[in-house]
Amino acid sequence: MTPQPLQIAYSPCPNDTFVFEAWAHGRVTGAPDIDVTFADIDITNGMAERGEFDVLKVSYAVLPWVLDEYTLLPCGGALGRGCGPLVLTKEPGADLTGRTVAVPSERSTAYLLFRLWAADVLPGGVGKVVVLPFHEIMPAVRDGKVDAGLVIHEARFTYQDYGLHRLADMGEHWESTTGLPIPLGAIIAKRSLGTEVLQLLAESIRRSVRMAWDDPETSRPYVLAHSQEMDPAVADQHIGLYVNEFTADLGEDGYAAVRGLLTRAAAEGLVPPLGHDALRFV
Repeated sequence: MTPQPLQIAYSPCPNDTFVFEAWAHGRVTGAPDIDVTFADIDITNGMAERGEFDVLKVSYAVLPWVLDEYTLLPCGGALGRGCGPLVLTKEPGADLTGRTVAVPSERSTAYLLFRLWAADVLPGGVGKVVVLPFHEIMPAVRDGKVDAGLVIHEARFTYQDYGLHRLADMGEHWESTTGLPIPLGAIIAKRSLGTEVLQLLAESIRRSVRMAWDDPETSRPYVLAHSQEMDPAVADQHIGLYVNEFTADLGEDGYAAVRGLLTRAAAEGLVPPLGHDALRFV
């Protein structure tokens, strides 16, 4: 009997489609078959908390709630330097004390980094936080529906097109206070798949991303088809920023960044504390 395809969900953003293109199209020899669902990060975070799907792209911030059922894969995610979320406002230098801020997810790494930043620089705190799909945040700030927006992904390259101003860079704050790279999105897989399959998943991801690096033009139609009419040059910038050496292997610095984020967040009471071996792969 042919095994059922693994159910996998990741975002339609260029970094995810670039990483998984070869595997999704059956060109990674020996890799398991996968059935792909595209979903925004707020949706996949919820899927993980409910134990849905075999493999998911999620926020690192959600790991403390899901690591009993899922394991963190050591590759495929988004982690790097100079790639942090931004806080945008309509007017430069705005004071956010008591104001309304739109965020992409309350379980997102972006929001966790925002909370850590706000604890350091906004002693009065913001007034209200609302969750919006990330592509709706900049229009909401531009149109005055919210006072500020926490943005991720390609918004780093396009916010000026909306007449918006960068109030703060969460990544700069994180890197300057910790010296560590910025952990954003993780790939997780169900522990119940077993060690052999989990190791095969990690190897399949590594081979898929290396194939994309070796021949980026092959992945381009898939990337652009799912990137919400994004300018191809912006998609290339997005991939260049978020797909890097940590995508192929988290390594010591990558794991240190993830542990640092979740340990600091737990100390602030923002997430449950992690167990000693919680991040260990299989």
